[in-house]
Amino acid sequence: MSLYCAHGGVDVDLGSDALQALLVGALERLGERRRVLLVPPDQTRAHSRAGELTRIAWQHYGERVEAVMPALGTHVAMSEQQIRHMYGEMPVGLFRAHDWRNDIETLGEVPREFVLEQSEGLVDYAWPAQVNRLLSQGGHDLILSIGQVVPHEVIGMANYNKNILVGTGGREGINRSHYLGAVYGMERIMGRAVNPVRNVLNYASDRFLKHLPIVYVLTVVSRRATGGLAVRGLFIGDDVECFHRAAELSLKVNFELVAEPIRKAVVYLEPEEFHSTWLGNKAVYRTRMALADDAELVILAPGVKEFGEDRTIDRLIRKYGYFGTPATLKAVAENAELAADLSAAAHLIHGSSEGRFRITWCPGELTREEVEGVGFGYGELKRMMAIYPPEKMNAGYNRVAGEDVFFIANPGLGLWAHRSRLGEGN
Repeated sequence: MSLYCAHGGVDVDLGSDALQALLVGALERLGERRRVLLVPPDQTRAHSRAGELTRIAWQHYGERVEAVMPALGTHVAMSEQQIRHMYGEMPVGLFRAHDWRNDIETLGEVPREFVLEQSEGLVDYAWPAQVNRLLSQGGHDLILSIGQVVPHEVIGMANYNKNILVGTGGREGINRSHYLGAVYGMERIMGRAVNPVRNVLNYASDRFLKHLPIVYVLTVVSRRATGGLAVRGLFIGDDVECFHRAAELSLKVNFELVAEPIRKAVVYLEPEEFHSTWLGNKAVYRTRMALADDAELVILAPGVKEFGEDRTIDRLIRKYGYFGTPATLKAVAENAELAADLSAAAHLIHGSSEGRFRITWCPGELTREEVEGVGFGYGELKRMMAIYPPEKMNAGYNRVAGEDVFFIANPGLGLWAHRSRLGEGN
């Protein structure tokens, strides 16, 4: 087990030259590799700098890079335009699309008893450790998993083995891990590197992934006080230590504790990154612990045109809606189609305010009828963008028409909370 790079700090600002030097230095310490597979995120993690790091790895290994498989999870495959935008000059022909429903292999199973114990008796099933067959059967001597560590609603802190076991995982593994996190409680998980979902994935890594030559490349990214984004750390290794180092730094730079519960928050979703409520509900996940009871969350989403990235999940969201945990658990118990797609059920729980605060969605291409049909309030985008123009809003509090409004330019970059909603361990 090795840690090849651990460079970071709250005031660190790694530019392109530094990232290249650190990554290439780590790759050289790995020794000769002849058949390389790169596993970066897709365009929904565009701010991670993983696109740049993937390109650096490709330039370093050249023709020894046999394929690039973005860790799509349940997301739709990247378009050629998205690939070029995120990865630059890399050959589009190198990229392979992950098919989470079909092209997977089950490497082993986390026992039902372990999952039951981790969930405190809330779920009773085993968890299959699944990966795309290109990883398990491709014959590579290096699988470079690249991504960003940041607070996350399902796994506590994003990335590390989630990039493999969920990002290139299969239907059952994704469904059951998402549902475990949702039923256990998002607010008990977010911002914690150790939690039931991560423990299940770590169990699987320790027993079923050891034979695969996986090395993790993890960034920590935050906003500068003067504007723009800074890479605060780069951590590279083949075991959990690099993840814990990155998670420790991420909590320092991506977690914002607000002085008072927020009465009104406005979150902007960049159209290049957010096309669905499946992704855009990060606006809900990352702010819920900062919002006051009866607060309003306004989501400005010019690029959102659908609910689910996957056609089946889109249909399930439209049918069952974001009506809270009790309603979703009842729907799972009574409807076989939702019970068979537990990641959709988990998402319905994650995206609900549980009746505690109001959510006003302002999408570019969904109608009032569609939005209200799934349990959200509707706001007309053009009018709301005029009231809260993102280009004129400052991060944090703004005074708008006599009202204090807390603005967040991209919810994927952090986690916001008030101390009253933090349990032990935060």
